[in-house]
Amino acid sequence: MKIREIAEILDAQVYSCYDRLDDEVISACASDMMSDVLAFVKDQAVLVSGLCNPQAIRTAIMMDMRCLVLVRCKVPTQDMITLAQQSNIVILSSKLRMFAACGLLYEQGLLPGENTLV
Repeated sequence: MKIREIAEILDAQVYSCYDRLDDEVISACASDMMSDVLAFVKDQAVLVSGLCNPQAIRTAIMMDMRCLVLVRCKVPTQDMITLAQQSNIVILSSKLRMFAACGLLYEQGLLPGENTLV
């Protein structure tokens, strides 16, 4: 699935890296706790979160993710946008709650990927 499709499915606004909207992604994870993402997530390209601060971008960078989807009407700060631009990470923002956003993405074929709990 292209990041552009994620934006359309979630009716999301794009805040960074418009040139990366045609990047392909196949899996995602969702969490507001970045420590859980760092500890348990493996090989996901999209992070769905309500955490709206630079730590979410830094976590995405460390995990080689391509896209951060902010949920619950969160708007990224300029610091987040700048960091995302420098790191080639697309930031999207949706009005949906996390559960609804994840359900829609899963229904349209975005996979949950692997985690290290199994």
